[in-house]
Amino acid sequence: MLQVYNTLSRSLEVFEPVNPGRVLIYVCGPTVYDFSHVGHARTYVAFDVIKRYLRLKGYDVFHVQNITDIDDKIINRAAEERRDWRDVVDEYSRDYLEALKKLRVFVDVHPRVTEHIGEIIEFIQKLIDKGHAYVAPSGSVYFDVDTYDDYGRLSGRLDKKMWSQEEFATEKKNPYDFALWKARKPGEPYWDSPWGPGRPGWHIECSVMSSRYLGKRFDIHGGGSDLIFPHHENERAQSESLFDERPWVKYWMHTGMLQVGGEKMSKSLKNIVPLKDLFKEYDPLVVRLWLASAHYRTVLSFSDDSLQQAQANLQRLRGAAQLVYRLTREVEPSGRLSDAELSVLAELSDIRKSFYESMDQDFNASSAFASAMRLASIIYSQIAAKPSYTTVLYAYKLLDEFNKVLGVMDDVLAELPKELVPVDELINLLVEVRSALRSQKNWELSDYIRARLNELGVILMDEKDKTRWIISPRPK
Repeated sequence: MLQVYNTLSRSLEVFEPVNPGRVLIYVCGPTVYDFSHVGHARTYVAFDVIKRYLRLKGYDVFHVQNITDIDDKIINRAAEERRDWRDVVDEYSRDYLEALKKLRVFVDVHPRVTEHIGEIIEFIQKLIDKGHAYVAPSGSVYFDVDTYDDYGRLSGRLDKKMWSQEEFATEKKNPYDFALWKARKPGEPYWDSPWGPGRPGWHIECSVMSSRYLGKRFDIHGGGSDLIFPHHENERAQSESLFDERPWVKYWMHTGMLQVGGEKMSKSLKNIVPLKDLFKEYDPLVVRLWLASAHYRTVLSFSDDSLQQAQANLQRLRGAAQLVYRLTREVEPSGRLSDAELSVLAELSDIRKSFYESMDQDFNASSAFASAMRLASIIYSQIAAKPSYTTVLYAYKLLDEFNKVLGVMDDVLAELPKELVPVDELINLLVEVRSALRSQKNWELSDYIRARLNELGVILMDEKDKTRWIISPRPK
């Protein structure tokens, strides 16, 4: 039974989607004014893992993740660099989408704010008509927080003194009211509206785009925990006020912060790590595995040690996948199973159970990953030593199942491409030559072949009567 931690209730709840069998997810994407960094990746990979597990459980999942392509930060960056704001958006949108592709995060729809201006204006007008928003003398439109009686519950800020918003404006009824539409300022991009030229406020975009693609009520709204207030609190207020749906979102889910050297990763502390730079040092799959193998709600510490450990884990997992894949082509179906085979099958069954139990407990990927590593150990020790058709096939099935969540072994578990066949034959030839040298006790030359192959990412594993090999990712 899957249980999910709901930020709104601050408790674990049994997961029951609004529409049985179908899960609708909205995750807050980037404001594209700078390069995507590892803090962003933490959220994107975490929700990709959640989505993948839901699909593994049999749910039909639809995932929407927005791109904020008009905002104060974009306008300010364009002014600083003396270029058109659209050029800023194009550059950093490409960077974001390329990073997602490298991290193997695939989103169903990537709506952009500027493509939904008409719907935003319509949404705001309906809030005005219902008495939840008002037009200020400047032409800006604000949400009247006092008209929504459940404000502050998502963030736990129940005292009005805690409701101060980022926007300072003397024309607001209350200091905690927030902008739905911002009146045009000289030199800024704008769109025409019933209240005058201007552009959307930050919070309104997600309410409009989520309802456009997911409806007036959906299952999961995700993002970093730094978005709970004011962004998600404001989204909730304006959406529930317009739709008269409570809860508008059934499960609010938030990822924990990323720390560098014990401090929160932030631009003000100048400790941001852009993904484009990180990918020069580490394979994107290493970064993915590091993020995918952590519980999404934990505070995660960034360090070279943690990434190097992830690199070793990735090598071990992919090596196990390659080994078991090769064994599937060597073993033949058998009849009666031995006691040893039955024992291995029981262990594999227990590992599978542990994996699902972990993920069912609020998507505990850390505990689930331990099950995957335990599987790799059994493949290296017990299955490789005495491979049988049944144990090899079950191990392969489990790796494939776990990888549907982890997403780091797709190419290994799939059938090897034809262009790699000559490489296989060349490696086998080198292994054969090395075996001949070993039989002649020419240790120096045989060790040289092993060392050179290792430098190329080919790991040799000597057994009693043969040598097996796997290809591991080469460190950058």
